[in-house]
Amino acid sequence: MRRTIRTIRTRRSPDHHMTAPRSRTAVRAAAALAAGVLAVSLTACGGDDDSGGDEDKGGGTGGTGTTVTLPRLDGASLEVAAVWTGAEQANFKKVLAEFEKRTGAEVTFVPAQDPIINFLGSKIAGGAPPDVALLPQPGAIEQAVNRKWAKPLGAEARAELAENYSQGWQDIGTVDGKPYGVYYKAANKSLIWYNTKVFENAGVTEPTTWDELLTAARTVYDSGVTPFSIGGADGWTLTDWFENVYLSQAGAEKYDQLARHEIKWTDPSVKEALTTLAEIWGTKDYVAGGASGALQTEFPASVTQTFTGGDQPKAGMVYEGDFVQVNIGETDAEVGTDAKVFPFPAVGDAPPVVSGGDAAVILEDSEAAQALATFLASPDAAGVQAKLGGYLSPNRNVPNSAYPNEVQRKMAKALVDAGDDFRFDMSDQAPQAFGGTPGKGEWKALQDFLKNPQDIAGTQARLEADAAAAYGD
Repeated sequence: MRRTIRTIRTRRSPDHHMTAPRSRTAVRAAAALAAGVLAVSLTACGGDDDSGGDEDKGGGTGGTGTTVTLPRLDGASLEVAAVWTGAEQANFKKVLAEFEKRTGAEVTFVPAQDPIINFLGSKIAGGAPPDVALLPQPGAIEQAVNRKWAKPLGAEARAELAENYSQGWQDIGTVDGKPYGVYYKAANKSLIWYNTKVFENAGVTEPTTWDELLTAARTVYDSGVTPFSIGGADGWTLTDWFENVYLSQAGAEKYDQLARHEIKWTDPSVKEALTTLAEIWGTKDYVAGGASGALQTEFPASVTQTFTGGDQPKAGMVYEGDFVQVNIGETDAEVGTDAKVFPFPAVGDAPPVVSGGDAAVILEDSEAAQALATFLASPDAAGVQAKLGGYLSPNRNVPNSAYPNEVQRKMAKALVDAGDDFRFDMSDQAPQAFGGTPGKGEWKALQDFLKNPQDIAGTQARLEADAAAAYGD
């Protein structure tokens, strides 16, 4: 699920490491671009504003039209697996329906469970793997390749990638020089959403620094509303909190080193980030339901409880990516009026810009599977889901006019404009045993830390032990 723009290039090289980061100037420029665009736009209009026009296009043509030729596949059948649920799954099924309409193939969506690598392993062991899987981590793509599950993309899909994606997005789907993944969906994971009525009643303005966020939280608390809602039952939300704090505070170079486990989780920079997180997680009554309540709250509920309840919602703010809009849509709140958003505040020198994404990977090679990968790499597929909301594509040839409102258009433009300068979600780069398994590794360690934010040294020790085991150090 997890999931946007980052501030550093993450090119995968043949030895599976990332190249050296770009200059700090480039990092800050990309962060400033994204933060500036978002700060201006996300407090503006939302809803069903269709006034984007051609001036906001991400480039190229296409979107909801026809830009790619697909073969007739009458009689062919495909299974596509992903962990998506609810509206996210329903919207993706409309994309698959368009593929069926254009090719004559029959496509079945297979709901997967986290960690998806384990789910796929059981399917493959049983002799019934899905034809295509949407993998939410570069580390999962690499595992699928190393286990000889994944099949390289064909010439047609590679051509669509070259035409529609920046080199950085192509690189993170590449292993040992061969392209395996089509990053169909991206996410901006450096956003904090807030209930505008709560902010207005408290007299709070959007913070731009961590200290200002703490001041805003205290003011919201003093007005009678709990400041934060956290979906701690889903451990990935906690890793996202950590990554934003760590990237902004420790910097890009340390971020890359920790992502590759070139420095240990016992490093002083990790202690500093956990100490910073504890300023919110460890403050009494700052988290809806307290730690125990947060640990029983799944991500969707963490959003909906922030935007229901009139003048007394369960919380005033909720942190997560652009996909929060899908869950806000399950309430009566309107994005841009009742629900607004600001970039994750700067903890260090610059605000963090963290990205995630889901890549389509072929497990059962066939003409139909290759055609689906080609379709998902085209502006045509992304254009179908873009208009439904709660979705961003890294495809630079999807026109911004395909998105349903100004909030979405500005976030999509910032994503495309970032080009190769982005940072991918750290836990999604890790082996899944450490960075993507419920009840284990980083997810479990940070859930335990949310429960006991004073245990910084113990949390670091558990993180390092689990990381060492998963990375094979």
